[in-house]
Amino acid sequence: MTPLSEQPAVLLVHGLGGTEYDLGSLAKRLAETGFATSVPCLPGHGGTPSDLLEVRLEDWLDTVTSEYRALRSRHRTVHLAGFCLGALIALEVARLTDHRDNLLLLSPPLFLDGWALPSLTWARHFVYPFRRFTDHYRIDEADPFGIKNARIRGLIRKRFARGDRFHYPYVPLTTIRQVDRLRRTLLRGMGAVKAPTMIMHAEEDEITSLRSAQCIAGRIGGPCKLIVLNDSYHMILVDNEREAVMKLSLEFFGAPDDAPPRPEAAPQEASGWRHQALPV
Repeated sequence: MTPLSEQPAVLLVHGLGGTEYDLGSLAKRLAETGFATSVPCLPGHGGTPSDLLEVRLEDWLDTVTSEYRALRSRHRTVHLAGFCLGALIALEVARLTDHRDNLLLLSPPLFLDGWALPSLTWARHFVYPFRRFTDHYRIDEADPFGIKNARIRGLIRKRFARGDRFHYPYVPLTTIRQVDRLRRTLLRGMGAVKAPTMIMHAEEDEITSLRSAQCIAGRIGGPCKLIVLNDSYHMILVDNEREAVMKLSLEFFGAPDDAPPRPEAAPQEASGWRHQALPV
């Protein structure tokens, strides 16, 4: 039997409609500091939005779980990290595999209640039974594109205008139904997750309010630390506080601290929620 590698690995999961771009330079920075990294492409991604129509929650979970087990077969330590939908998938995979290494959740959308969403977002549940409608109803990517930084937002706008395939311009409502299935599963089962966890979430997230991160921090079964960012929107790995997010992520996984972040607003720990020091 081949001995397990002592090189730590990190499995990173991108967001809904996204690619590795969602994760900024996190995979690259981890690799530069000695980690083995893997960023699998979720089923239905990397092509066109219509590819999502026949994808179910189980397809996403199977893909990430299979990659997790493959890494486990080679590495003694395997950390999990995810952004947006990827954070919810990472949380559920942690439950399914009894994951005990570190778990990093970035902008987890347990609730769709951000300030930029329509007031009738809740009504989606009433139309889910009508597949012909949900297949054709589109949830468009629109300003502010999850970005508070005006310069970066302008660059994102230009990339969408050129048709760059870094992120889908929309996702079908049928796919949001699969995300909602995952949310319900997590609300019932996240207490079984015992892994040391860190959550980073923007106070001004336009997609999912801070309530999502607070709910997870309050229900997860292991030690959990919540970091609240005060100068970003949803895309925290590419927005104003990206360097602080990067530094905290690397520290959480045990990377050597050899590069201080660029000057920017310092993140604040949330008050009034359970906090335990984590072994990093």
